[in-house]
Parts: sequence; structure tokens; C-alpha cells
Amino acid sequence: MTTHPTGIAPRLLGQPERWWNDLNVGDIVQGPGMTVTSAHLVNWAGLTGDIVSLHLDEEYASTTQFGQRIAHGPFTLSLALGLITQTGYFTNVVAWLGLDEVRALQPVVIGDTLRPEAELIVGRPTKKLNQGIWTFSYRVVNQKGEVVMTFRSSFMVRRQPEHP
Repeated sequence: MTTHPTGIAPRLLGQPERWWNDLNVGDIVQGPGMTVTSAHLVNWAGLTGDIVSLHLDEEYASTTQFGQRIAHGPFTLSLALGLITQTGYFTNVVAWLGLDEVRALQPVVIGDTLRPEAELIVGRPTKKLNQGIWTFSYRVVNQKGEVVMTFRSSFMVRRQPEHP
């Protein structure tokens, strides 16, 4: 480690380490927002092969009930999961265990700013003393305050080591 010219070692700053023990049932973790762009839709389609006119063809999409292109549902879900990881609460995830009850409630259009909220609804220890399970109920909210998607997701997380 290098030292500062003052002779004092610099502090390493970043997100603090978070453990299973750091959240209680009822706690809500709120992620940052992101504005959906045309590039998101094109890149998602290319990455996943989900090449559907409703998402990519402005002329076609203008003839649908939405009147414009809308985001892929799995893109919205993945964006919410990714934005929540930006909070730092997922640094000790051992495994992602899955999704349940995914519901697309409102279309997401280009220009919408999405913010995820995840409420811890289950926090239980496992048989392994160094791990626990978190299950979150997610809400993805747009800039108008409308809930556009809900789902549940579970993770296996390291528990904070016991100090003698």
C-alpha cells in the first residue's frame, strides 16, 4: 500500500461489505434509477435473440395498442435486478436461487426512468452457519410513480462471521 506524502496511509473507500445479518424482514432496499433508451432495446434484442417488431420496429409498434415501441419484459426484470445490486447489499451473495410471481403491469417505453425497490420478505438462516436466505418482493416504479413490474427473487447470502 502506498502512503500519502503526509506519511499517513490512505483509506480504501468503497461500498461496505454487507452480510445476511444486515437486513431484517420489512427492510426496503431502493436502487438508483435508469432511463430506458432505444439502445437498451436494440442491445437486449441482440444479446438475447429476442428480436420482435414490438420492441424494434417503430412503424409496426405505432400500429399496436401501445402506439410505440416498448421494452422487453425480461429486460425490465434484469435491469431491476442489476440496479438493486448497485446498493452494495449483494456483495456476499453465494447463489441466486430464482424468480417467482413475475408480473408485467404497465408497458415500459423509451424515455421511462425505472427505479427498483426490494422489500425483504423472508430472511432465514440455513443449516450452514455461514449462510442464510433472503427473499425479496420487488417493485419496479417509473417516473410517474406507476408500478410497471413486480416479482420475487431469492438469494443465498453469506452470514457475518462470529467473532469470539
